[in-house]
Amino acid sequence: MSDAAEIINMVQDAEGRFTPQSVERMERRTKGLVPKLLRVAGKIPFADDLAAAYFAARDPSTPLKAKGVLFAAGAYFVMPVDLLPDFLAGLGFTDDATVLATALGIVGM
Repeated sequence: MSDAAEIINMVQDAEGRFTPQSVERMERRTKGLVPKLLRVAGKIPFADDLAAAYFAARDPSTPLKAKGVLFAAGAYFVMPVDLLPDFLAGLGFTDDATVLATALGIVGM
């Protein structure tokens, strides 16, 4: 953590860990990810990647920058307003898949 603003904006989570406020906020936004994922798992081919990204972001050993990227991708999946609405047949989850693939690519670097 070399960024001073990142150090100043640290908050203590429920488990006593200190995380940047932005990561903690994204983690709160992804609370609805698991129920939505269970509802649509049979309709999207990237459900296993999304679940893996969510649990990797929740792992304490994952670096904070990777957590931020993964939680942001999960929050985009859960948000009701996105580039292509999820109810559009065939196209609804393509933007979600693109965001997840990009996030996994960034974290993989």
